[in-house]
Amino acid sequence: MASSGQSRKLMGLSRRSTHPLIWCVAILCTIISIAVIIVGIVIFIGYLVIHPRVPVISVINANLDTILYDQASILQTQITIVVRLKNGNEKAHSTVSETKFSLLFDGLPIAILRADPFDVRKNSSIDFNYVVQSNPIPLDPEQQEIVLMAFKQDHISFDLKGSARTRWRVGILGSVRFWCHLNCRLQFHPSNGTWIPSRCSSKAK
Repeated sequence: MASSGQSRKLMGLSRRSTHPLIWCVAILCTIISIAVIIVGIVIFIGYLVIHPRVPVISVINANLDTILYDQASILQTQITIVVRLKNGNEKAHSTVSETKFSLLFDGLPIAILRADPFDVRKNSSIDFNYVVQSNPIPLDPEQQEIVLMAFKQDHISFDLKGSARTRWRVGILGSVRFWCHLNCRLQFHPSNGTWIPSRCSSKAK
């Protein structure tokens, strides 16, 4: 009799229904999973349709307006740099902010190039004409040799480094943010100030 009663207790336990809270959690997880899948499909389709492109910053022209080097080993320069920001998105305007570039000679900061936040219309570009005038720059003996050799070879280089933050809204994909970075070398002929064209762009190679 005892064994029969124990058997009935076990059967009673096996017939207990699942707690409603567990069902609610399971249903909620299922709904979330379906929602994530749907959002993923929508984003993927939206990307294929809109095909967003990262705006590109590049130097399109430059000129060494002035370069002076005196017997006190002081260097002074004025350089014109034309920077273009191109928004290749056909369906999205772009907003650019936190634009800051440093111009350097042999690691020495010469000047800072900045721009206030601005907008670039879809599938268009904006050019910035920077006229960069340096303060007198004292040179150490090694840098003096670099300048003298630059005049002798009629070839001098400056480094341009910096970044700008771009943001554009791409339909259902929402707002997209990206940093555009520049790190390139600008080369000139000191004799006439002409720029030696070379690739200087934030676009990946």
